[in-house]
Amino acid sequence: MQDFYLSVGDSVEFSKTVSETDVYLFAGITGDFAPIHVNAEYMSKSAYGQRLAHGALMVGFMSTASTAIVAKAKAMPEFDETPVALGYDRMRFLRPVFLGDTITVKYRIEEVDTVKRRTSASIEVINQRSEQVCVATGLLKWVPVQK
Repeated sequence: MQDFYLSVGDSVEFSKTVSETDVYLFAGITGDFAPIHVNAEYMSKSAYGQRLAHGALMVGFMSTASTAIVAKAKAMPEFDETPVALGYDRMRFLRPVFLGDTITVKYRIEEVDTVKRRTSASIEVINQRSEQVCVATGLLKWVPVQK
């Protein structure tokens, strides 16, 4: 048996085309109706020329990738912990994500601390042009199940 469910180098990917519906549903849930996200006319006069998806929506997609790596760990027969997010460090929004862009989140385990029961992962979000649009470090804590 290995010391942990995941190893350095384990990875997952998640891809999605960001739609107008995604942006409006996210705006409705969060209350962030900033014109850069929901006002096409306003943004047509900007340097971008079109609406941008919320940066926080990209964080949500990072969470989807985190859930996928947890699913990989749960496939291990000895799995008996509850993974919880500790957060995202060194997050940067490098380029805008436009409605209609297809993004891919690449989540790769970079460090496993078996004593503290924590994992650290590099997260890269790229668009359909292979441009990095967002990067971060994802942190998970693996909490023992109460028996």
